[in-house]
Amino acid sequence: MTDPSPTDPATSKLPDTPSPHSPSPETSGYVPPTPGRCFRGAVISGGLAFAMYSLTRSIIEVLAGIPLPTKSTVSANIAVAVRTLIVGTCTLGTAIFAIATLGLIALGIQLAIQSSPAPSSKDRQ
Repeated sequence: MTDPSPTDPATSKLPDTPSPHSPSPETSGYVPPTPGRCFRGAVISGGLAFAMYSLTRSIIEVLAGIPLPTKSTVSANIAVAVRTLIVGTCTLGTAIFAIATLGLIALGIQLAIQSSPAPSSKDRQ
């Protein structure tokens, strides 16, 4: 097979001709972040973080009230591993939502600072 040359009309595309498979800016769905959207997202993420934290605390309290099996060391080890996985998974979910909340708050503050008008030289005097 021969390599297609750059002047081959089947393979060359004009730079300003959009591909039918490439999304155009109007249909891509991208909406730039705003401080309001960031803070609303932070409230939602913070609510989910608090819900996960409450769930984690209640799971820890329930598991603390259930004694470990003492008949066999294998069953005790399995019970400890299962408890660790359950608590660890819930704690990881809590941490992810909490970090997302902090990031959204920081992004909202950054966008608010960037969008505020810079003071002119007349305002400084």
